[in-house]
Amino acid sequence: MKIYSVGGAVRDELFGLPVVDRDYVVVGATPEDMVALGYKPVGRDFPVFLHPQTHEEYALARTERKTARGYHGFEFHAAPDVTLEQDLARRDLTINAMARGEDGKIIDPFNGMADIRARIFRHVGPAFVEDPVRILRVARFAARFDFAIAPETLALMREMVVRGEVDALVAERVWQELSRGLMERQPSRMLDALAACGALAIVLREFARELSGEALASRKKIIDNAARAGAGLPQRFALLTMQAEDAAVAALCGRLRVPQECADLAVLAARQYKNAAHATALDAAALLSLLQGVDALRRPERFAQWLAVIEWDAPEATRGTARLRAALAAAQTVDAGAIAKQQQGPEQIRDAVAVARVEAIARVLPKPA
Repeated sequence: MKIYSVGGAVRDELFGLPVVDRDYVVVGATPEDMVALGYKPVGRDFPVFLHPQTHEEYALARTERKTARGYHGFEFHAAPDVTLEQDLARRDLTINAMARGEDGKIIDPFNGMADIRARIFRHVGPAFVEDPVRILRVARFAARFDFAIAPETLALMREMVVRGEVDALVAERVWQELSRGLMERQPSRMLDALAACGALAIVLREFARELSGEALASRKKIIDNAARAGAGLPQRFALLTMQAEDAAVAALCGRLRVPQECADLAVLAARQYKNAAHATALDAAALLSLLQGVDALRRPERFAQWLAVIEWDAPEATRGTARLRAALAAAQTVDAGAIAKQQQGPEQIRDAVAVARVEAIARVLPKPA
């Protein structure tokens, strides 16, 4: 039995990057061998085990065969006679198809190190076309590493799009790769890669027209600026989607099962992004109405995220966002509980609190020009 560190850990070590997760391949062992050594089986589709002390993942060397369309359409074969090279051959890119033995030696049957030096993403073999998730992974890696996609690899990606493989992608995997790419240091390169192979208009089909030509160029610049400023995932996703109709954004979020925090901010930004810029022209009553419309009093943290998104998208809107921040701060000084004790019913309480908040805002903000 031999154990090898494989995939991203080996790649990142060669890049000089910190290694967050390590994966291992075990050659020459059976599931019974692993259990006898104290490893805990966790794999459902193929034999994967957790190390008894480190809890890192160890997978038996395996091959795979395409049996149906989509991400789940594979049949796996794991046995002691499967070689390390056979296991590495099923991987997506040459830079991810390297292994390091227990002696520290690098095993590189597909010239991944040469492609690292050349700064090229190149597929390992023709089986690349069998898994549509690989299109998203290449795009995500493009956001992380400033590499070019090999022409022959890009041709295969385009072929997969034409064949409809992207339509068979599982929603959770699309969001997983899209969100990870958005959180890389230059998300625009992910969008470039998806656009180059024709997948962008399918992955984000609800507003494909808003992500083409000059509009796409503008979105890329804005998102990259936000990434450099340390924007979180909800803000980066909102910046990607905010020029679309809010109904289209809601549809996309539903289809991809986007987490609630990201979906809420994206829909809010799409629905209300014009109003923040116009806040300089709003009086105290209209400002309170807008604060209530974006639920700022109950969700001030999301309100702050929304204003930051507005400012990244339109730096000229900062006068409006500053006015909204000041309006919220003034409204928050009102003691709604004390007012409620002096009123008789829910409607009277609501109206009295609103009047007090409008008066508080009017006291600290000048009237609009």
